[in-house]
Amino acid sequence: MSRTLWLVAFVLVVVGAVNWGLVGLAQFDLVAALFGGSASVVSRAVYSLVGLAGVLMVVLEATRATQSVDSRGPVAVR
Repeated sequence: MSRTLWLVAFVLVVVGAVNWGLVGLAQFDLVAALFGGSASVVSRAVYSLVGLAGVLMVVLEATRATQSVDSRGPVAVR
């Protein structure tokens, strides 16, 4: 996976985290405020991209974890 795609996904996940933090702490939806309400096409696109980025980050981290386990060889059980 390219470093650029990872970086874009990471930034979108951070945007989502900040937005949800503001919703939880101050009942303020920054994405909706910036893009004309939570039902606007642009807001829905941002919400969708943030969700996809979250799923992508989970997949990338799971893949990375699997690769690091494979590179160490079998794990001894005590």
